[in-house]
Amino acid sequence: MKYKLIALDLDGTLNPDEKTITPKTRDALLRAQQQGLIIALCSARPVPGLYKDMKTLELEKHHGILIAYNGGKILRAEDKEILHQQIFPRGLAIEVLKHLKHYPVTPIIDDGERFYVTDKNGYKVQHECWNNQMECMEVPSLTNCLDFDLVKILMSVRPEELWDILPEVSKPFEDDLVFVRTAPFYIEAMPKGLNKAEGLRRTCELLHISPEEVIAFGDAENDLEMIRFSGRGVAMGNACDALKEAADEITLTNNEDGIAHSLEHLL
Repeated sequence: MKYKLIALDLDGTLNPDEKTITPKTRDALLRAQQQGLIIALCSARPVPGLYKDMKTLELEKHHGILIAYNGGKILRAEDKEILHQQIFPRGLAIEVLKHLKHYPVTPIIDDGERFYVTDKNGYKVQHECWNNQMECMEVPSLTNCLDFDLVKILMSVRPEELWDILPEVSKPFEDDLVFVRTAPFYIEAMPKGLNKAEGLRRTCELLHISPEEVIAFGDAENDLEMIRFSGRGVAMGNACDALKEAADEITLTNNEDGIAHSLEHLL
């Protein structure tokens, strides 16, 4: 077998727009695991946001890996043991949160179990809670409640404003942080050097797998490094232009079982 690991982004890739893995894609990935391949879910989501797809694909039975927070936290699916974690410096996080008050964004932070916001009715807040099956707590101040380790700071912003706001919110912190668009309405701030490729690299080292033995599927800007890192980088048919240009292959869209379609000829 040429490949040993399949790295999967979730939203826009593994999940169709209805957010439930289709039977065809599920069956293709179960067959891959039965052949000995390991599946790593690689998402910007917090860890609980990976559990639904982890269970659907039976990753606990097949030594699957969870790569959450864009590579900031890596766990074994079978026992949830943390294999690696990168923390957002707290002082810097407070500076960012104070800075964001001057812009039309909704900051959302989490402690790994629940989200914290200053307005439960803020833009896309309920969407994020539902998507990750996590509780949301409204607090008077995010900086005052920050007594836990952060991996990232999520910002929801209206799509028509995102590209204008992105350089403004990121400029003061460009030496220490990266600000990445992870959806048409999300910007995420993370420590420099933290991305899905780095999470995947650490995973490959732990599993003694080379990058050439990895197939990676993605659709968004934050999948770009992962696609370039992997021996076979596959862009979904609905992927952004930059990802399609970097990929080795462009498959069908997430609504057309693009993963299953690609695996039919790769495995």
